[in-house]
Amino acid sequence: MFIEISQIRKSFGEGDSRVEVLKGIDVGIEKGEFCVLLGPSGSGKSTLLNIIGGIDNADSGYISINGEKIAGMNEKALSRYRRKHLGYIFQMYNLIPNLNIKENIEVGAYLSDNPLDVDELLNILGLYEHRHKLPNQLSGGQQQRTAIGRAIVKNPDILLCDEPTGALDFKTSKEILKLIEDVNKKYGNTVIMVTHNDAIKNMADRVVRLHDGMIRKNYLNETKLTAEELDW
Repeated sequence: MFIEISQIRKSFGEGDSRVEVLKGIDVGIEKGEFCVLLGPSGSGKSTLLNIIGGIDNADSGYISINGEKIAGMNEKALSRYRRKHLGYIFQMYNLIPNLNIKENIEVGAYLSDNPLDVDELLNILGLYEHRHKLPNQLSGGQQQRTAIGRAIVKNPDILLCDEPTGALDFKTSKEILKLIEDVNKKYGNTVIMVTHNDAIKNMADRVVRLHDGMIRKNYLNETKLTAEELDW
């Protein structure tokens, strides 16, 4: 098992205001799998993603990536783990406004020992002719493509996507989902995507449905659709 998530618990607050957000999460994800974490607001899906990403700490339990446990890592080891294994794609693009598109993607390449070729990636992303533009000269979809480029240029084992289509229209959302699908196939990254869009589960290998801090369903998709076939 490439990613092993075992008995993860997480609470926020103290005393009477303490809220248990994750209540003993167990799930395994194979290398190269496209996994969707589904659930309503407050179900714990983004908290789980942040713990996998080393952004937040669990109260108990552990996450192991390729046999290496995150729990107990000091800040230096955690920083190395994030650089070595992870690429992040957020709903907000978080691009650097005074760098052009190519430079924004190169920022990700500097964090890697084994980066992908930036110009090749710009072509795959459909951004090559826009490479000298600043982020504010691009559409939302193009900015999200740039954010995806910055995440995958590192050639990370795991791509963590937090509502990557949440701020986009239907057509652009499908383009972004197809791009993530293509990246998953071409480079073999393990993709973990948080979404509240129920239709997206149909393109995943594994669907994990969370409710009230617990896993309600965890199954492999027998009839997987392509991103282009999705409708909502």
